[in-house]
Amino acid sequence: MSVLGRSELTFKSYARNIAAMALHFGKIRTELDVEQVQEYFFLLQKRSKTPSQTYFKHTVYGLRFLLKSERLPYEFLHLPSIKHEKKLPTVLSKEEVWRLLKSCHLLKHKVLIGLLYGCGLRCMEVRSLRLQDLDFDRLQLKVVQGKGKKDRYVPLSQHLIRGLKSYIEAEKPQIYLFNGQPAGRAGGDFDSRYSQRGVQWAVKQACKVAGITKDVCVHTLRHTFATHLLEDGLDIISLKNLLGHENIETTMEYLHIAQLDTQKAFSPLDTLFAKCSSNGSVH
Repeated sequence: MSVLGRSELTFKSYARNIAAMALHFGKIRTELDVEQVQEYFFLLQKRSKTPSQTYFKHTVYGLRFLLKSERLPYEFLHLPSIKHEKKLPTVLSKEEVWRLLKSCHLLKHKVLIGLLYGCGLRCMEVRSLRLQDLDFDRLQLKVVQGKGKKDRYVPLSQHLIRGLKSYIEAEKPQIYLFNGQPAGRAGGDFDSRYSQRGVQWAVKQACKVAGITKDVCVHTLRHTFATHLLEDGLDIISLKNLLGHENIETTMEYLHIAQLDTQKAFSPLDTLFAKCSSNGSVH
């Protein structure tokens, strides 16, 4: 998995799901027959207290990788195909982003959300951000080995730089911009990254205080970054580079969300009322 460039998170997910299946039957996966595999998939989909669909998909992906490693075809266990749902992401308005920033009580959380939205960073990217990756003179931030093992540069807003300088002066981080708790060392050096759960909690708490009822996650701020840049006039190629996308097709999905002046959608009720109300036809 390492040679193929899979992340540690992917490895843990595959291993956890395949191990659970082995423990359920008391056998290694390649000793199972097709009926047992189908029975297990049925149990995963019917599980009520866990996000079974996600668990189900990760189990299938893990088994696919296992069979591939053993040079066995997918048909060996009659693995089902996974249908990819076509869902458009949730996007915040600029007013909602402003409320989100204003609702942060801690400067750390305000800077964190400012980076997620203002630079379009993924959760792992903002957690891995080091002091040496910030270039205030050139107004840019270096994302080191983002998704796809690629580096990229993104611009830093002057407003965000002021917040970053205040935060660094107050918190005095050493290696990572956002430090985690020192493991097993009371009062030790903060040399670990801020946890994924900590980032998620900060975003959820800010949404709660701001009164935002949309289904918001950390990645929502990245979607909002891309959509707002398109609406502000940035071209699609430049946006692709800022997001670090491999294919332009991935970036072009935001064209379905952005409300561009040249193709901004509207309701026919607007023109109906504009035309008929002036003639006194509608009361």
